Amino acid sequence: MIGVITLFAFVISAGLTWVLSHPSSRLQMLDHPNERSLHSVPTPRGGGVAIVSAILAMVVVQMLLHDQGPSIIKWILAGALLIAGVSFLDDRFTIAPRYRLSVHFVAGVVLISGSLAAKSLILPGMTWVWPVSLAVVASMLLILWLVNLYNFMDGMDGFAAGMTVIGFGVMAILGGLAKEPFFTGFNLIVAGSAAGFLAFNFPPARIFMGDVGSSTLGFLAAACILWASREGIFPVWIGVMIFSPFIVDATVTLVRRLLRGERIWEAHKSHYYQRLVELGWGHRKTVLWEYFLMVLCGLSAIIAMQLSARYQWVIIMTWMAVYIILMLSVRRLETRKRLKT
Repeated sequence: MIGVITLFAFVISAGLTWVLSHPSSRLQMLDHPNERSLHSVPTPRGGGVAIVSAILAMVVVQMLLHDQGPSIIKWILAGALLIAGVSFLDDRFTIAPRYRLSVHFVAGVVLISGSLAAKSLILPGMTWVWPVSLAVVASMLLILWLVNLYNFMDGMDGFAAGMTVIGFGVMAILGGLAKEPFFTGFNLIVAGSAAGFLAFNFPPARIFMGDVGSSTLGFLAAACILWASREGIFPVWIGVMIFSPFIVDATVTLVRRLLRGERIWEAHKSHYYQRLVELGWGHRKTVLWEYFLMVLCGLSAIIAMQLSARYQWVIIMTWMAVYIILMLSVRRLETRKRLKT
């Protein structure tokens, strides 16, 4: 049954994406290229509506089949609708960052109200049960950061959708291994909905997901990580590893921009994936290598869950070294390009 629901999520998303990408669609919103864009022609950006619609429809079906399912689902859907709503308005009319962040905060409060705050900090071989206030703050920061970094990283054809298919697919596998069918099904629905959109978003993209898709998917990623932590499916650090291709790039880039005194809310082209495209790799080559990285991170997370704390730390330290090497490699490529010119 889970497979059938996932297939329907894919079909609904793909069908709606096709409609929204058609020039005659009343909901079509064009993304016009500027000096900070990686695309060169106006492209529809309403694909997120298709993704979110497919997710909502199939999760409701899943709830009916499971006698409403866990109570947390209602809180997750309520928060996701808040994010999707303000994001749609932003795609349509442009909303000031402070208002968007205010709604993101409210959505985070809704999610935490569903008892999803991470009650303890769990790392390999150690568990710290922290005060409730710290649990709320840490969980809120995770939610706000994932909502916004997903948006930051949605700047290349097929990138955010691919991260969603792989990331939520891995969480579904971990849910299956933990014998949590509703969690597994929920993640497969998200992955299937993103896959339906990806069929039209893979380079060269016919449509973008816009803030409706990227921000809502970031919220759902945070929700599923906190949900998994609460149910003992996997700890938060495993979720961070799964989505680390996004988290590392976005976090390091943000810190670098802060240190340079730049306005972090303004569009830019300094993410590592953007720099690779600018170096001549192009969308397709860059995104395929990013997919490879995502798959390796997902496999590492699955394997880590089967290992002792000692080997889990080995995996964590290995990935830290890998990311440092990758970032230095991008800088070296840029230096070589400058010297040639």
